[in-house]
Amino acid sequence: MADHASDHEKHESGAESLIDKITEKFHGSDSSSDSDGENDLKSAAASVKSKIYRLFGREKPVHKVLGGGKPADIFLWRDKKVSAGVLGVATAIWVLFELLEYHLLTLVCHILILGLAILFLWSNAASFINKSPPKIPQVVLPEDIVLGVASALRTDLNRGFAIIRDIASGRDLKKFLAVIAGLWVLSILGSCFNFLTLFYICFVTLFTVPVLYEKYEDQVDALAEKAEAEFKKQYHVFDVKVLSKIPKGALMKKLA
Repeated sequence: MADHASDHEKHESGAESLIDKITEKFHGSDSSSDSDGENDLKSAAASVKSKIYRLFGREKPVHKVLGGGKPADIFLWRDKKVSAGVLGVATAIWVLFELLEYHLLTLVCHILILGLAILFLWSNAASFINKSPPKIPQVVLPEDIVLGVASALRTDLNRGFAIIRDIASGRDLKKFLAVIAGLWVLSILGSCFNFLTLFYICFVTLFTVPVLYEKYEDQVDALAEKAEAEFKKQYHVFDVKVLSKIPKGALMKKLA
């Protein structure tokens, strides 16, 4: 009986030691594969993130899309005082020129008349009031800034001309129809508003739409995905029933 109990204890101790060895081996393999697991998780997260639909194929945050830095902070209301100040100045200019029907040339002339008159009177009355007039700074435009602005403007104009040429060449019918529709909508807006009002509407839109989109981007992207799918469906039907039946010229066949 005692021999049987000792054999049972030996079997139990042997089983426990075997379990301990398996556990240690399992933990060792886990620790050695930690880096591989982290890499797999990162790659899986990246693949899931890439599958998430973003409006206009956006891959960067809204702040980066707007150029980053101070301008993006202003448009996204990161600094509420500065953003409110810029929007307030734009509103004041619109009210001044549009509602009060003040003219830009008249305003500039009145500001110059007032400023020159104050400086002139102050300079001549300095001996009586025992206070020297403020020094008028010498304004000189640096050559590098002017050349930089001209170079940037030249680059943007060349890019715009290249886009126009690519659209007019007939390579992408979808892009052509989108541009035509955009210009048509813009022409309708131009007939309803003058340039200053249209510019102010775009300015206010730039201060409201990005910040609202950043706040509700998941909901907006989901709706945009459904809208794009429906648009592709309708475009496919239009292509089969109408566009495919339009004969293409020899030039368009060459370009294709």
